[in-house]
Amino acid sequence: MGGFTRRGFIAGSMAGGAALMLPNVALAQAATERRLLFILQRGAADGIGMLAPLGDPDYLQLRREIAEEGGHAVDAFFSLHPALAGVARLAAAGEARLYPAVATGYRDRSHFDAQNMLEGGGARPFGRQDGWVNRLLTLLPEAERPALAIAEAVPLALRGTMPVSSYAPSRLPAASDDLMMRVSALYESDAQLHGLWQMATQTRMQAGDLGGNAGRNGAELGQLVATLMGGTDGARVAMVETGGWDTHSGQRGRLAAQLRGLDALIEAVRTGLGPAWQRTLVIVATEFGRTAAVNGTGGTDHGTASLAMLLGGGLGQGAAIAGDWPGLARARLYEGRDLAPTASLERTIAGAVAAHYDLDPARVQGTLYPELA
Repeated sequence: MGGFTRRGFIAGSMAGGAALMLPNVALAQAATERRLLFILQRGAADGIGMLAPLGDPDYLQLRREIAEEGGHAVDAFFSLHPALAGVARLAAAGEARLYPAVATGYRDRSHFDAQNMLEGGGARPFGRQDGWVNRLLTLLPEAERPALAIAEAVPLALRGTMPVSSYAPSRLPAASDDLMMRVSALYESDAQLHGLWQMATQTRMQAGDLGGNAGRNGAELGQLVATLMGGTDGARVAMVETGGWDTHSGQRGRLAAQLRGLDALIEAVRTGLGPAWQRTLVIVATEFGRTAAVNGTGGTDHGTASLAMLLGGGLGQGAAIAGDWPGLARARLYEGRDLAPTASLERTIAGAVAAHYDLDPARVQGTLYPELA
């Protein structure tokens, strides 16, 4: 991405027919260096695999088959996955807060329902037509509102009354998540088509993964994000969708590849933003976690609590581990199978956003999550 300006890149993309839609005032006249990046891990990322609780006596009993060696110790209890070297450096520098067991209010295990609740911020699936990121824009001064979705279509989290832009490197149109969900419901009762459709949607969820190209997919995406958010005319709020986190089988190798890409993405954003990183908040979250125990194919199934990460140069002093650990003993697992949540993902996000923008926490909570306030 080096060697050309963001303006030149945008102009070239428009000339080439890429899906870039900019409102008239979109990416201009932003007077502040404060930025927010939301990275969504679609597919239910395994928080236990990302941040291993080595101090938990039940960890290896449940996870020996897929446990990694040579991770990055965060404290005497937790160790980040070996592929998250950059995140580990941020944690050591006080630029990371890791919440090891968070969840939204959703307690079933449907990807589509859970993602809808995470993005919409409602009290039930499909209860809202707008998203928490768009509602956040209503609290910000005009100079901090330019928002960008780096996705094929504007995700639910960014939909609402406030104008946003979108950019997708691919020139090919893609079906929206809403359409995919409606078709899924249509095929639910069809004995022949239901299985085929599940396979197709699984492939689609993995198509945008970060694990390919030895992590370079993530680095290139991170460079793109930094380019579009950098300088005085860049977006101040952005969202990136990543896929490929649904590790039902062969998790050890697949998760390592995904995390290399995620780590490279974050590192490219940090270096690309330069001094602006000190005024940047990155939120990394997924719709739900995965089972505590390994299944019969070397993977994990849909669970409940997972890891959420807050990253950025302006987090201030504090321990890297910012949430409570529920334990992996069977009696402490949710429904005897999943990591139990000890913190609300919605409240975690609202608190982080309020601190980042110096806003009243109650006002932020009530705006981003009005049904949960």
